[in-house]
Amino acid sequence: MKTKAAVIRGVGQDWEVIEADLDAPKANEVLIRFVAAGLCHSDEHIRHGDLDVRFPIVGGHEGAGVIEQVGEGVSRVRVGDHVICSFLPVCGHCRFCARGKSYLCDLGATILEGSMPDGTFRFHADGEDFGALDLLGTFSQYAVIREDSCIVIDKDLPLDVVVLLGCGVPTGWGSAVKAGEVQPGDTTVIYGTGGIGNYAVQGAAYAGAQNIVAVDPIPFKREAAGRFGATHVAATAEEAQQIVHEITHGVGADQSIITMDVLREEVVSSAFSVLAKGGTAVVTSVADAELRNIHVHGFELTLFNKRIQGSLYGSGNPFEEIPRLVGLYRAGKLQLDETITRRYRLDEVNQGYQDLLDGKNVRGVIIHEH
Repeated sequence: MKTKAAVIRGVGQDWEVIEADLDAPKANEVLIRFVAAGLCHSDEHIRHGDLDVRFPIVGGHEGAGVIEQVGEGVSRVRVGDHVICSFLPVCGHCRFCARGKSYLCDLGATILEGSMPDGTFRFHADGEDFGALDLLGTFSQYAVIREDSCIVIDKDLPLDVVVLLGCGVPTGWGSAVKAGEVQPGDTTVIYGTGGIGNYAVQGAAYAGAQNIVAVDPIPFKREAAGRFGATHVAATAEEAQQIVHEITHGVGADQSIITMDVLREEVVSSAFSVLAKGGTAVVTSVADAELRNIHVHGFELTLFNKRIQGSLYGSGNPFEEIPRLVGLYRAGKLQLDETITRRYRLDEVNQGYQDLLDGKNVRGVIIHEH
C-alpha cells in the first residue's frame, strides 16, 4: 500500500514528505493507522547527528493510532484496537525483561537501525529501503510495527493527547519518580524544562517533593514549569545553586535531574555539585556518543556518597508505566492537554521542529490526515 511519510536522508538535511510503499505485516507484526505523532527532540538529534542512525529513515517514535490488520501469530492486539506505541519494543522473555527491566529489552538493539529484528524493512521508496525510527516511523500515515510495541488503551481516550505517553511523559516522570526516587519532603532540581523536563516536574510534585527548582534559560519554559508544579525557577545553574542553598539552609538537593536538549559537561558538574550528601544526579539527556562529558570530583563522589544514575525511558517498563500514566491522566493527576502548545500537519514537520528549537513549544503534535 501507499503511505505519506516524513523522512530524513542524512545528517543536516531537512525533513521531506514523500509517498512510500509499505509492505504487509508479517508474523507478529501489525498494520497501524497513526492518528497522531509527537514531535520529540530525539528525532531532531538524528538531524544534528547526535544519534547514529541508518539513513534514509522514516521519523517519529511517539505514536498513537488504530490497528488495521494483524499478521500471523499476533496475540497482543486485535483489529480495531486503539494503541499507544512504546518507542522501545518489549519481548517479555529476554534476560532483562525476565528481571523486570523491560526498558532494557534486547529488541531495543535495532531501534536506530530502523530495520525489523530480522534485518528487513517495511518502508520502500525510490528503489531504497527506508528504516522506521525505533521500529515505528510514526511520521507516516500508516506503518507496519511489531505487536511488542503496542499498548492497548480504551477507545474513548483522545489519541492526539495520550500519544505523548509513548516516550516523553514516562521518560520525564520516571526520571523523577523511579530513577531519582523522589520522596515526600525532598528538594529536586530539574535542568531543562521542555517536554521531558516538565513531566519530570510533574513527577516530582506527585511524589511529594517539597521544593522543585526548575532551571531553564527560556522565560516561556520557566513560566510553564511553574504551572506544572515547580516551586522555584532559575535561568541559570548558578542561580539554582543559590536558591537551593537558601531553601535547604546549605544542605543541598536530594535529586538533580538533567533533561535538557543535549547533555553538556558544565551542566553535569552543576547538577552534581548542587546535591546534598547521598544525593542522586539523574542523567536523562542524550549526549553525543563520541564525547566523554561527565567529569566530577571523585573525592566528593566517594566521601559524600553521591550517585550518578542514567535513565532510559524513565527506568520504567512500558507495558506497566503507560497504563499507570493513563490512569493518572484520567484522574486529573497528570497534565497532558496543557503541555501541548500547538498541533501541526505532517507537511509542517520542519516548522514544528524549528518552533521546538526556538523555545516556542512545550510539546508539539502532528495530526495525520487520512
